[in-house]
Amino acid sequence: MDWLNSHKSKDNRMIPYNHKLAPLMIRNQLHSLIPEGTQHIYVIGIGSNLISGDSLGPFVGTLLSNLFPDHLTVIGNLQSPMDAKSLVPNYARLSLPDNSFVVAIDSVLGSTGYVNSIVIRESSLLPGIGLGNQLPPIGDCSVMGVVLENDPTLQTSLFYTNLHLIYTMATNIAKGISLAIRQYFNYPSNHPILLNG
Repeated sequence: MDWLNSHKSKDNRMIPYNHKLAPLMIRNQLHSLIPEGTQHIYVIGIGSNLISGDSLGPFVGTLLSNLFPDHLTVIGNLQSPMDAKSLVPNYARLSLPDNSFVVAIDSVLGSTGYVNSIVIRESSLLPGIGLGNQLPPIGDCSVMGVVLENDPTLQTSLFYTNLHLIYTMATNIAKGISLAIRQYFNYPSNHPILLNG
């Protein structure tokens, strides 16, 4: 659970979570961020499978698992989430090869204008900061779903966040990442973009 600092808005690319072209917009933005020569992409799905508002990362991880085994490794899903307790030891054990690119996924808190949007940022994210945790920055780029306003009085609302919002965000993010990978690594256009086809 990161938080989105509104004064950096010029660095953030905002997409309405339920826009019918959201997967294509995400694909275009991610594809433009993948460095030339990248040989493998890691998706780190950050969050908990016990708190609906913090389950975006694990949802995305589950939807992307085993889709592109030669070019994509997913860490963090609904079965084995990368939450506040497991993130640091698991991430520290990772030995990423050269020419790899890390996409970090997390649900975040943000200013009113960002709520219910997907934001892509060309930088790492700080997981846990929205809930007062201090964890190391993760990722070469960030894909964040803004699920609530950055208001300390609303943090208990994370337990009751609308699962339709989370599921729609997760599906669009997973499709966008999958389309970017399919395009970047020249997979055929009929290659599935989600685990369920």
